[in-house]
Amino acid sequence: MEPDRVGTDAGRHLIRLVGLLAVAWLVMVGLHESGHLIGGWLAGATLVDFDLTPWRLPYSIHQPDPRPLLTIWSGPVFGVVAPYLLALGIRRSWAWFIADFCLLANGVYLAVAAWDGSPQLDTQRLLAAGASPASIAAFCIATIGTGYFRFRRDCMALFRQGSRR
Repeated sequence: MEPDRVGTDAGRHLIRLVGLLAVAWLVMVGLHESGHLIGGWLAGATLVDFDLTPWRLPYSIHQPDPRPLLTIWSGPVFGVVAPYLLALGIRRSWAWFIADFCLLANGVYLAVAAWDGSPQLDTQRLLAAGASPASIAAFCIATIGTGYFRFRRDCMALFRQGSRR
């Protein structure tokens, strides 16, 4: 490969990576919070307020919420399952990149929220609603463990594309 082309390809791949990360963040935040909204609806909870703005912490408040475990768990679970179902239908590398990002991000979010201890974040809300710490740990281990390797592979593949031209 020509020396001037190497820099051009790297720059193009970096721009694509940043763009995909931005889209993946929006998808993850939107689907995670939509999961809470769907879970609350299924639980028969009353939605009092919500905000889906992606550049600040999105939230949804349900009061009363007769089944808070369903409402709260629906966020991270839907935030992982929905992107994978979409990626299965789309069958493109960028869709898998987004799905793998969502897998990793939802697990990291619950793990960091456990460490942070803020009562507004999902982990403390799950514990307050009666979720076992072991169930949260299992979710984090499964999503972070699998998500890290899949997302790392996606990032490496992104930079390998075009280098074989």
